[in-house]
Amino acid sequence: MNWGGLANRMKPMKAKMTVDLRSDTVTRPGPQMRRAMASAEVGDDVFGEDPSINQLQEMAARLAGKESALFMPSGTMSNQVAIKTHTRHGQSVIAGEGSHSYLLESGAISAISGVVPMVAGRGGTFTRDEMLSAFMAASVHNPTTSLVLIENTHNRGGGVIFPLQDIEEICGEAKRLGIKSHLDGARVFNAATALKVDVKKITGHFDSVSFCLSKGLGAPVGSLLCGSREFISAALRNRKMLGGGMRQAGILAAAGIWALKHNIKRLADDHQRAARLARALSELPGIEIDLKKVQTNIIVFRVTRKGMDALSLFKALNEKGVLMLPVSRDAIRAVTHLDVDDQGIDYAIKVLRKVLG
Repeated sequence: MNWGGLANRMKPMKAKMTVDLRSDTVTRPGPQMRRAMASAEVGDDVFGEDPSINQLQEMAARLAGKESALFMPSGTMSNQVAIKTHTRHGQSVIAGEGSHSYLLESGAISAISGVVPMVAGRGGTFTRDEMLSAFMAASVHNPTTSLVLIENTHNRGGGVIFPLQDIEEICGEAKRLGIKSHLDGARVFNAATALKVDVKKITGHFDSVSFCLSKGLGAPVGSLLCGSREFISAALRNRKMLGGGMRQAGILAAAGIWALKHNIKRLADDHQRAARLARALSELPGIEIDLKKVQTNIIVFRVTRKGMDALSLFKALNEKGVLMLPVSRDAIRAVTHLDVDDQGIDYAIKVLRKVLG
């Protein structure tokens, strides 16, 4: 059952205060970002003539340490364009358990690119040896592996950071095997912030990288796909094929430029608030949480209280204005972001204690 989808169809109840922890995608552009959008210089991007989009793409490529970048409407399109550009129908792609690219993108990996996902590891991360166990060599019988996908941070894994050593070893092995590597870096700046490293320490190992502007960075729309000039040239055709060519979208790009300039450093605040909320959850009866896995801005916890499941707890919290997202029968996800401050975390903890205490 799609527990998150079921919860999304339920409207938030009216309460004295609302703290929306369903996702960092619910963030709204603030006054300064809106001013940047209103004053954006625009042109026709399909002709390559939107100066704001061109500026954003150059900035993204520079940040990721790549030659070129392409603005996309969404992270899903970024991932699927990357997969389609790197692969051919009938091949296979290695990905971690529960990866967004095959589990949460409407089956596009098979419907659009015609490739088979091969799962490696547990909890979203995997090692070089686990990658090799999932690898399919060229054979008349097998879906030959052509791509390895890493998601960092890993959404379904609870925002865990993919270890840098494993990234280096996996991408190195991919080069040796003659296959490509793609980073689904929707929240890669969260990973870099938590590790206190330049994001290029992570992105530099991959043939292609995608990252979202519309999550923790707080822009309303958009994602960037980065790679070599040759790769981005091929990706541009696939973006057009999938309907991702936009016109005067510099209004959206301006928000992304503002976000990359101003909202990366503040991600540490979200991590601190997530850690505080997680500690409070760990002290409540009927809740099971692994604090070691709360590494960035995502918390996943299990509901173990007798007579209560994730959906019933979701409803009880929703009635008091605290919004979270059921992800299975017994698990709930909470995500901190720039629209939830310390007061919001205090209120969420107060409500949780009242409901579960």
